[in-house]
Amino acid sequence: MNPIIECKSLTKKYSGFTALSEVNLTLERGRIIGLLGPNGSGKTTLLKLINGLLVPDNGSIQIAGKKPGVETKKVVSYLPEKTYLADWMKVTQVIEFFQDFYDNFNPKKAYDMLIDLKIDPERRLKTLSKGTKEKVQLILVMSREADLYCLDEPIGGVDPASRDYILNTIINNYNENATVLISTHLIADIEKVLDEVIFLKDGSVTLHSSVDDVRVRENKSIDSLFREVFRC
Repeated sequence: MNPIIECKSLTKKYSGFTALSEVNLTLERGRIIGLLGPNGSGKTTLLKLINGLLVPDNGSIQIAGKKPGVETKKVVSYLPEKTYLADWMKVTQVIEFFQDFYDNFNPKKAYDMLIDLKIDPERRLKTLSKGTKEKVQLILVMSREADLYCLDEPIGGVDPASRDYILNTIINNYNENATVLISTHLIADIEKVLDEVIFLKDGSVTLHSSVDDVRVRENKSIDSLFREVFRC
């Protein structure tokens, strides 16, 4: 089975600033992977490259064996860090929009999650709190039958009481051959669901390992190791 993501010497610069430098990564299918690093480490840049929103300056990136483009957008479901939905729309209208736009969108799954989170689908987005909007966005992303889910801070603005539900939503709403790539600062909250971790620092990969290997080798949690490496 071919890897879901393969990066070779992947490099991206902004006006002379190197956001990613010579990144080599191979990510297999069927994994939940934490993309971890401090602000400015290159996490969001990598996610944008995966989703074809940026183009590498050097090196290459392939998604399921293809360069990012129209074909890969069909198999990648992306949750950006910032809200992108139009405030005037009702939740039902957004669901209809996603259903029209993505062949692999499952509206029943979306409505089931809205019910579980007690979100009224007839509400307009402008009447929802920031945290509730983020929940709606995550529901939309996880309601696609994708091969790769890229989640940029999926629980950053969500109240602690909802985090376990959202993490369970992530675990239970992707198929066994799909991969979930989660960028987050809330490592202690997501550590329990991760299979692998990637540490990014100054645009370079400093660690890529299974969570179990890290715990055995370092005799500490991912959160503790992260705090030690990055002096949080």
